[in-house]
Amino acid sequence: MSHTLGVRQAQKQKTRQALLDAALRLLEEQSLSSLGLREVTRAAGVAPTAFYRHFRDMADLGVALVEEALGSLHTALTALLSATGDRAGEDDGEERIAATVELIAAYVRTHPAHVRFIAREQHGGVQAVRAAIGGQLALFAQEVKDQFAREPEAAGWADDDLLMLAGMYVDHMVMTASALLEAGEAGAGPGAAERVAARARRQLRLISLGRRHWLDEH
Repeated sequence: MSHTLGVRQAQKQKTRQALLDAALRLLEEQSLSSLGLREVTRAAGVAPTAFYRHFRDMADLGVALVEEALGSLHTALTALLSATGDRAGEDDGEERIAATVELIAAYVRTHPAHVRFIAREQHGGVQAVRAAIGGQLALFAQEVKDQFAREPEAAGWADDDLLMLAGMYVDHMVMTASALLEAGEAGAGPGAAERVAARARRQLRLISLGRRHWLDEH
C-alpha cells in the first residue's frame, strides 16, 4: 500500500511540475493575465480537469512560479552573505560585491525564463502574483538586514536604516538581473553583459561607500 501511495504521490508531483514548466514556457511570450488554463494544460499534456488537483486557478499557479523562481536564489544569497560577512568591511567589500554580481549573472544564465517572469509580473496585472513577488523580496530584504546587523559596520545603525539599506541591495539585485537578461538577448551586441556587470559592481560600491559613511551625518 505504501509503495502504491508513493507512486501516486510521485506522479502527482510530476504532473504539477509539468504544469509549471508548461506555463513558464508559454510565459516567455506573454503575461500571466493573458494566459489561459487550457493553453497550459494542452502544453503540459494533461486534461483541464487535472489542473484543479494542483492549483485553484491561474493566479495560484503564478504564485507557485514565484516561489520556484526565487527559492533557489534566496538560499544562494543567504549563503553568500553569510560566507562574506566576516570580511565585508575588508578591501571596501570587493569580495562581496564581485560575488553578488556573479551570483546574479549565474542565475540569469541558468534561469532566464524565471527572471523574465519575475521582471514582467512584478508590476503585472495579477494582484496575487504581484503580492507574492513583493512578499518574497521583502523577505529577502529582512534576511539581508539581519546579516548586515551582525557585521561590525552596523554598529550604531537604527533597524529602520538597516532595512532601508537591505532593500536597496535587493532592489539592485532585481534591477541587475533584468538588465543582464536584456543584455543576453539577440542584438544586444558583444560585451553587453560585461558592461552591465561592471556597472552593477560600481553601483554596489556606491551603496557600500554610503554604508560606511551613513553615520557621519547622524
